[in-house]
Amino acid sequence: MTAFRMPQVALTSKAAPFAIRAERAVDVTMREALLDACFGEDRHDRTCQRLRDGRAPAAGLALSAVREGTLVGTVRLWHVSARGRPALVLGPLAVDPACRELGIGAALMQQALAAARARGHAAVILLGDAPYYARFGFSAEKTGALMLPGPFERDRLLAIEFEAGALDHAEGMIVPTGAALPKRRVVRALQAHAA
Repeated sequence: MTAFRMPQVALTSKAAPFAIRAERAVDVTMREALLDACFGEDRHDRTCQRLRDGRAPAAGLALSAVREGTLVGTVRLWHVSARGRPALVLGPLAVDPACRELGIGAALMQQALAAARARGHAAVILLGDAPYYARFGFSAEKTGALMLPGPFERDRLLAIEFEAGALDHAEGMIVPTGAALPKRRVVRALQAHAA
């Protein structure tokens, strides 16, 4: 009788694992390059960027995906308010195009949402593709009366509640409420973008 042998499978570089961890200062340059590659250099002109400009991400809610020592994914969440209803806005979520089939985006989303819930946040809002974000529980059900500070497609404004009713009757302009970045960091960020 011949013993069954498991076939030897050579792992390709695409099978290399990735790790998700809190964003570090050393990630900034790689994060900015990744965001430019994913969204273009005009990404600073987008509507949701107006909610992030000059602000720090919510504490503990800036995550990096790293593979073989290189940053391959990023997601950040930011404090906002809609007429006094506190929430977070998620974005941008970006994954290196060469790594898109590894589940990094989904893993970043799951970890970011779990961390936001664990920190006691009641709701998360984002601007994105409904079919992609529906699998994480996002919908446009509670965003119909919300506005963003610039042009946007209504069907792409989505939200998820961690506390039932957190966005009930939420209406009006979504505004940033997070901590302001120290002035020198804002100047450095503007200089880096201009370079």
